[in-house]
Order: sequence, then C-alpha cells, then structure tokens
Amino acid sequence: MPTSRQLPGLIIALSVALLTCLLAVAVPQLSALLVAMVAGVAVRNLGLLKGQHDAGMAYAARVPLRAGIVLLGLQLSIPMLLSLGWGVPVLAMVVVTVGIIGTVGLGRLLGVERRQALLIACGFSICGAAAVAGVESTVEADEKETVTAVALVVLFGTLMIPVLPMLAGFLVISEHTAALWAGASVHEIGQVVAIGGILGGSSLGLAVTMKLARVLMLAPVTAILSLTGARRGGELTAASAEAGTAKRPPVVPLFLLGFLAAVVLRSVVPMPQDLLQLASLLQQFLLAAAMFALGAGVHVKSLLSRGGRLLALAVGSTVLVGAVGLAGATLIG
Repeated sequence: MPTSRQLPGLIIALSVALLTCLLAVAVPQLSALLVAMVAGVAVRNLGLLKGQHDAGMAYAARVPLRAGIVLLGLQLSIPMLLSLGWGVPVLAMVVVTVGIIGTVGLGRLLGVERRQALLIACGFSICGAAAVAGVESTVEADEKETVTAVALVVLFGTLMIPVLPMLAGFLVISEHTAALWAGASVHEIGQVVAIGGILGGSSLGLAVTMKLARVLMLAPVTAILSLTGARRGGELTAASAEAGTAKRPPVVPLFLLGFLAAVVLRSVVPMPQDLLQLASLLQQFLLAAAMFALGAGVHVKSLLSRGGRLLALAVGSTVLVGAVGLAGATLIG
C-alpha cells in the first residue's frame, strides 16, 4: 500500500490516467499510454510537478506498471498464437533475439553503457516501456537510464506510426504482410494498434497478435538476463555481504510469473468477453498511470545532453528490428 508521502504524486498519476483513458474512448485513434507519457514529459519539463510529488511518481512508475503487465497476459493465449502457424512465434523469437544482440553490440561500438544499451535493446525488440520496466531491476539500472530508454521508445515508436504505412505503400507489399511487419517491428502495443487502424481491414487483429507474440518473450528474456547477470557479476560484494544489505534479484520477478499465469489461465479457461474487456480497460488504466509517471521522470535537457550516441543507437536498433521484421513478414506472409 502507498504511504501518505506517496499519495499526492500517485493521485495525480491515477487522475491523469483516468482522463487519458476517457480521451482514448472518445477518440479511438489516440493511445491512452502515449498521451499519458507525453503529458508526463510536459508537466515535468514545464515545472508543474513539485518535489513532494516525486515519491508518488516513483511508486506509480513501479506498482501499477507491474500490475498492468500481469493483466496484459490475459490478452494472450497459446492456441491463438498457434492458430496462425509456426511463422508468428518463430518470427517473434528471431526479432527479439537479433534485436537484443544487435542493439547491445551496436551500443558497445558507440560506447553506450551496457545497462543502458540493454534497456534500449529490450524496449525496442520486445514490448516498449513494459519491457524496459520488466528488465530494469534485473540489470540493476538506475532511474535515469530507465526513463531515457522509455523516452526513446516513445519517440521512435511514435515516429513509426506514419512512416511504416508509407513505406509499406512505397514497397507495394500486401496488407497482410504490412500488418505482420508492424506487429514484428513496432515498439508499443498502442503504436501497433494505431498502425493497424491506418492499414485497415483485418490488419489490426493480425498486427496485435504478432505483437503479443513478442510480448510473450518478455519472461524468458528476463530470466536469461537474470541468470547471466548472476554468473557475470551478481555476487554480493564483501562489504555488502558483511553489512547484510545486498539482495540478489529473483531469477524471474513475481509480476512476470503473474504474467505467465495469466497467459496460461487465458489459454485453458474459457472467459466471457465482457471480463476480458474489463481486464483490458483496467490494464490500460494502470499502464497509463505508469506511463505518466515514467514520462514525468524524463528531463528533456538531460536527454539531449546525453545526445548523439543514444540517438544513434535508437536509430540503429529501430532499423535493425524493422529490417528483420520486414524480412520475416515477407517470408511468412
């Protein structure tokens, strides 16, 4: 439960989340998550948030986001993915694997710190801000690195909303292939939904299903990062061991176990559509609150000062994931 110190900031985040969700209902073309993120960036950099709100923002960026990720699992079912054939899960695995390895390698060449490169790699290759949040404790990233990765996810994923449909038209690829490409390449689910709506027809469902196959990779990637991190440098230092203060993160965080449990539940238990719709709305509300809080942690001047290398890494990762996604979508489409 939040403390009295956390309540002021948390109430603001939840209020903004409610407003953005209502706005998304009124204007379906808008993504509540993207609007909430932009609002968070705006209020922070316009100086509208005070120091007394920071504790609540930190809470909102952590607890609602993890709860939202658990509910996200109810959008996935194993039979739904398998019904599309072997191509969708295989493409998801290839995109995530190549995207993460390639982005981390490019980050090394550009001199970007490994934790920061990993956060960007997971955000761009798996499922945007949710993936950044999913791995940030595993890689022991600090808040500045986390919000920087989320800001880059929002910026480059949003740019893809108009660019991908235009490229699809220029390349004269089918609507089916374009939908698979969007789901395999774009960072956030909200951004994929926006592109699916632009493409029209049955594109939306296909693009989202392809995207959710990538979301499913979040749990195994987090487990692998945790295991490799423990082997490489997760041991307690002598000083921290003596003090008894250091803790090693679990191999799979509890909220990701909840996410997997939700996927299994959706796969084996018939659920009324009304219940799934309610879960989807609650998930959107929780994630919108978290996106606002994460956006409120983005200091534009600081991001720009870190500048060229991070932007170059984001461009390279976007191109890499997009190229792999297009090649795979063309192959299986």
